[in-house]
Amino acid sequence: MPLVRFDLIEGRSEKEIRKLLDVAHHATVEALGIPENDRYQIVYQHPENEMIIDDTGLGLNRTKNKVVISYTSKSRTNEQKQKLYKLLMKELGEECGIAPDDIMISITSNDDADWSFGRGEAQYLTGAL
Repeated sequence: MPLVRFDLIEGRSEKEIRKLLDVAHHATVEALGIPENDRYQIVYQHPENEMIIDDTGLGLNRTKNKVVISYTSKSRTNEQKQKLYKLLMKELGEECGIAPDDIMISITSNDDADWSFGRGEAQYLTGAL
């Protein structure tokens, strides 16, 4: 955990998507201190006209290479979140060629009772995790 959703404009190859997921997972492990095998990622691809991601008045120059990364996670510190933002920007730029203006990240926090990893159990509450 966390659960990470990637919204992309369709057209990336399978290899490019896998690289994006691997690089993002590496940054997530490093920034949030989660176990390496704690990996839950979902990719959604959209036609270009279905992703309107404006710059919010910040002067961002978005391209067709943009990606929105949405985390649903147990609460994290502000320091962890800021480290994650910086690592994602750095590593996705270096490894995947995604410009900083094309990376948008959102984190939604929840609690232990909000997770069931299967079998109809809340594993954080039962002590299984």
